[in-house]
Amino acid sequence: MKKNKAFTSAGKLTALLFLITIFLTPFVIVNAGQRGVLMQFGEVQDTILGEGIHVIIPLVNTVKKLSVRVQSQEISAEASSRDLQDVFTDVALNWHIIPEEVNVIFQQIGDQKSVIERIINPAVEEVLKAVIAKYTAEEVITKRGEVKAGVDNALTTRLINYHIAVDDISLVHVHFSPQFSQAVEAKQIAEQEAKQAEFIALKASKQAQAKVNLSKGEAEANSLLRQTLTPEILQRQAIEKWDGKLPLIIGKDVPKLLNLRDLVDANKN
Repeated sequence: MKKNKAFTSAGKLTALLFLITIFLTPFVIVNAGQRGVLMQFGEVQDTILGEGIHVIIPLVNTVKKLSVRVQSQEISAEASSRDLQDVFTDVALNWHIIPEEVNVIFQQIGDQKSVIERIINPAVEEVLKAVIAKYTAEEVITKRGEVKAGVDNALTTRLINYHIAVDDISLVHVHFSPQFSQAVEAKQIAEQEAKQAEFIALKASKQAQAKVNLSKGEAEANSLLRQTLTPEILQRQAIEKWDGKLPLIIGKDVPKLLNLRDLVDANKN
């Protein structure tokens, strides 16, 4: 009997202390970067508790705190391009819960873990597949900025319906299957070799054309020179270059000097 009475007394004391603790703590503190979802007997209320201390009714009210800070999420997804190539993409997404709608998102979806698993991850994968399917594998690389903008716009539109705001999204790494990568590398090598061969051929053609032009120029110069060199001009050039010494002509008899007068008269006849 004494043991039962002692046990009963201890139980009553514990219950009393529990009740005292509850009634002495009718406050809740919402930390910076959080919002409090106020519930009454488990039912979500319209009131959202901001940062600071708030008075609640013990046993009646409970508060669920959700972070409204920017969250970073890294997601790997696989998609197919328009030309049916496998595209593997690593995405970095920055997002946050809209502070004025934390009560709705908690009521409809749950806490942050549920938001990531049930909403964000599936949305990113689906949006990536839809956007990348519009481009060929080569365009995914050459038009990466356009692809990123398409993913950003589509994901923003999709997540806003779930009370989630997209702050930024980055396509951290985009890669393809080994077979496709090898094919791209081979194509690039072939294009470089073709450009080099084209350059060599063009260079040879220009050199040949330069030689032809040079030959034509020399021929035209010689033709013009022949047309302009008359006997009178040649005679005048010879006289201008004469050093004043008469040429000596050696014949059968004796050497004699050439008479310029005879040369001029002979030229007239």
